[in-house]
Amino acid sequence: MSAPTHTRSLPFATAPRARAAAGASARLHWWALALPALAFGLLLTLLAGSGEAHAATGEASSLVQVAEQLLRAVG
Repeated sequence: MSAPTHTRSLPFATAPRARAAAGASARLHWWALALPALAFGLLLTLLAGSGEAHAATGEASSLVQVAEQLLRAVG
């Protein structure tokens, strides 16, 4: 013998509002995608340049030069 089950349903008028509120919280900010992509690009650059490693000289590496240019452009 099974017991009867009762399901609770939302009234028809509030269902679209509940769906809209749930959809609004699922949106991502621009930095939530940009920061991981930037980190991935920097790590990939570091890995790609590691094959050309050599003893330190007086000149800066290309990665340092790019970082300095970015800092000058931002600051």
